[in-house]
Formats: sequence, C-alpha cells, structure tokens
Amino acid sequence: MITKILTIALLCTAWVVTSQCAHSDPAFPSKPIRLIIYTPPGGGLDYLARTVSQSLTEKLKQPVIVESRLGAAGNVGASSVAKSAPDGYTIGMATIATHGINPSLYGAKLPYDPIKDFAPITLAVEFKNVLVVNPLLPIKTVQDLVDYAKTNPGKLSFGSAGTGTSQHFAGELFKNVAQVELVHIPYKGLAQAVHDLISGEIQVMFSSVSDALPHIRSGKLRAIGIASLEPSSSLPDIAPVALQGYPGFEVVSWFGFVAPAGTPKDIVMRYNREIVATLMQADVIARLGGAGMDVKTSSPEQFSAFISSEISKWAPIVKSTKTALP
Repeated sequence: MITKILTIALLCTAWVVTSQCAHSDPAFPSKPIRLIIYTPPGGGLDYLARTVSQSLTEKLKQPVIVESRLGAAGNVGASSVAKSAPDGYTIGMATIATHGINPSLYGAKLPYDPIKDFAPITLAVEFKNVLVVNPLLPIKTVQDLVDYAKTNPGKLSFGSAGTGTSQHFAGELFKNVAQVELVHIPYKGLAQAVHDLISGEIQVMFSSVSDALPHIRSGKLRAIGIASLEPSSSLPDIAPVALQGYPGFEVVSWFGFVAPAGTPKDIVMRYNREIVATLMQADVIARLGGAGMDVKTSSPEQFSAFISSEISKWAPIVKSTKTALP
C-alpha cells in the first residue's frame, strides 16, 4: 500500500510540474497579473508591454501591472520571471539579449536557462536598429564616422542599453568590420544612453528605431545608417550600413512574451490567443509601426524554435567579437 501511494505521489508530482499536462485554476485569473520588463519606462519594450497590458486587462478582467526589473542586460528581470510561481500570474519578456546573446556572453554565469526555465508564449515584434550620432559632430554618413574615428582613435564612445544587448553587439560588429576604435559605455537601458548622446557625453550609438525616432525627427540626433539589410519604413531616407560599404551588416532586434516553465499549457495558450489578437489589430500594428516596431507573432512552439535558433546564431558572433564581461 505504501509503495502504491508513493508511486501515485510521484506520478502526480511529475504531472503537476509538466506544463503540457498540468491543469490551471478554473477561476483563472482571479487576481492581478505581473508583466515583468527589463528596461526603464519610456522605451520600446515599455511601450509594447503597456500596449499589451492594457488590452489584457480588458480581456482578462484583471489588472495586468507592468513591472520594471533592471540590470545585466535583462538578466535580472528574466531571472525573476524564471523563478516566479508557474501559475500564470507572472509573465515576462524574452529579448534578443536575454534569449539570444546573453546565453553565449555570460555562459555559466547566466542566472537562468533560456530554454528550460521558460514557457514561450509568442514572438511579438521585430525592430531595426539605427546608427545615430550627436549632430554637433561633422558626421553625416557611415564613411564620415569611419574617417573621423580613424583620425581620432579612442576618442569616440558608443553607448548601449547594457553589455550583451543588440545595440552593444551592433557596435562591436561595426568596430570589427570598419576596423575603428570605439569605447563602449553600457547603460541600464537605452533611455539614459540616448540622453547622454544628445548631451554629448557619448558621441555615437546603435539605438532601436523606436527609442531614437522622436529625437531624430526633432534634430537632436542625426541618423546615418540602418543596421538591417533593408531600409526602415520609419526612416526611408536613411541607407542601411550594408549599402554604405559594409555588405551583410545586420543586427535586427526582437521582443516576445514568456511565462515561467511549468505554467499550465491552457494558460500559455490563452495568453497566446489574447496577445496575438491584440497585436494583430490594425490600430495596434499602426501604433507600433509608428514607433519603429514590426509585428511578428507566432505559436508557442514556433517561438521556442526561434529562441533556439537565435542562441545558435549569436554564439559564433559573441565568440568572434571576443567581448569580455566587465
């Protein structure tokens, strides 16, 4: 009898922790939900999260509260999501940094497993990065930047949203292909980096189009190149870096939604349906497009495969740039 009880207990434990089989609370959701992001308020990730949280609040009839957890290029926030109870009341973001670059950059120091510790919900958006400079500099093209950097070695600093972010690696790749010296200055989010670029504390950076666009339009920043193979619809007059002497140069960023591993499958699928439905609304596509983001949704399975492919894609790039952690 004891053996039988133990066997049943073990089977039940396995059944509960497996998201494919676990059942959720039939009353879900019955309390507020946290949506954890990894950047300060005001940036592209925050804008996307608040757009979705507002819709989820209406659809789920419970408040969906956006919560910022900053640090280590998203690792602090992603770790918080991974360690949360898998009950559906905490979801978070996956980014090119947390689920693409950082696994290779941080290696054994990464405080979470990007595959095992998360239940992917959906890819949400892709967005282009733009190479911008302080407009007081005599730089209007990518070649101008290269010439200026070679004439003033070590005197140009480039900012990023943190070590391991796509903007950081866009800068490192540019240093390699252009053979120039640029000093990396990591920030805790793009907002402060952009602020210091405008003030002249740093001179150049790759920024997401969504974060830089208002300042480009106001003349506070000058855009000189797009870090993708195609122009940005938001900045159609700015040529890709790849067409300015550096063929193949491309660093495209993305955001998606994840839950902690073990979250019941029916809850994951409900989030997928509601988030995808929100993102596919014409007005949402237009608003996100105006902020430089292109909607790219997926099934949980497709997003899982995409994350795996991104980790594989970035591993050799991280190795080739020989980036060391601070």
